[in-house]
Amino acid sequence: MPDLTSTANPRVKALVRLRTRRHRDAAGVTVIEGHDELSLALDAGVAVTEVYWAPDLARDPALLDRMPGARVTSVSRDVFARIAYRESPDGWLAVAPAPGRPLEVLELRPDALVLVAEGVEKPGNVGAMLRTAEACGVDAVVTATADRAGTDFANPNVVRASKGTVFAVPVASASSAQVRDWLRARGVRIVVTTPDGTTELGRADLTGPTAVVIGTEATGVTGLWLGAADETVVIPMRGTVNSLNASIAAAVTLYEATRQRSRTSAG
Repeated sequence: MPDLTSTANPRVKALVRLRTRRHRDAAGVTVIEGHDELSLALDAGVAVTEVYWAPDLARDPALLDRMPGARVTSVSRDVFARIAYRESPDGWLAVAPAPGRPLEVLELRPDALVLVAEGVEKPGNVGAMLRTAEACGVDAVVTATADRAGTDFANPNVVRASKGTVFAVPVASASSAQVRDWLRARGVRIVVTTPDGTTELGRADLTGPTAVVIGTEATGVTGLWLGAADETVVIPMRGTVNSLNASIAAAVTLYEATRQRSRTSAG
C-alpha cells in the first residue's frame, strides 16, 4: 500500500503550494515532474531532496536507486493527480534545489557562446531556448529584465518545457544593465537580433566570444541592447511576417553560430 493515500495530508498541501513562485522562492526549491526530466536532472548532478512516485503509474522503478539521499514516498493515483502538473502524469515527481546561480560566478570559455533573452518570460519559450542551448553547447543562458526579479527558472513549467535541460545549462538572471556590463568586462561581443539589423545572419561572424541577444516577439530588444550592440543581425524572412517566435529566433541563430564554429574548427 502506498505511503500517502490522502489528498488532505499536510505534505500534499505543501507540494501544491510550490505551484506559486512565492513559496518556491521562500523554500529555494523547484519541482521536477516526469521520468525523463528527472533522469536528465540526475545526469546533471542535481541532488534531489524528495521524490514522490505512484507505483501504479511509474515506469522504471530502478530510477529510485539513483537518488540514495532523497526522502522517497510512494503515493496513490489520487494523490499523484493532486500534486502533478501534467495532464497525463507518468508517476514521477521530485523536489530539488532551484536552478540558477549569481551572474558573476558563471564561467566562460575563451570562445564563449552565451544566449541572452531579454524580457522573455513565458515558460514554454524559456524552456525551448534552454533545450536548444543545451543542444548547441552554449556556456550560459542569461535572462535580462528591466528589474532584478527575472525569469523564474524554478517554475515547474520551465523545467518541463526544457525537458530538464535547465539543470544541464548554467543559468542566471539579472537586469539588462548588469548583463551588459558583465559581458563587456569579459570581452564578449554582443550580437543583437532585430528585424532592423544591418547584417544578414549568415554573414555575421559568430565564431569568437559572442553573446546572442534575443528580445520578445512583440517588442524586440530594448534601446539599451541596441546601443550596446557590436553588431545587429537580421534573420532573412521570405514570407509576409517580419519576426519569429523568440525561441525559434534563438534556435536559428544559435545553430548558425554552431555551424560557423564547426567549420572553423574543422578548417
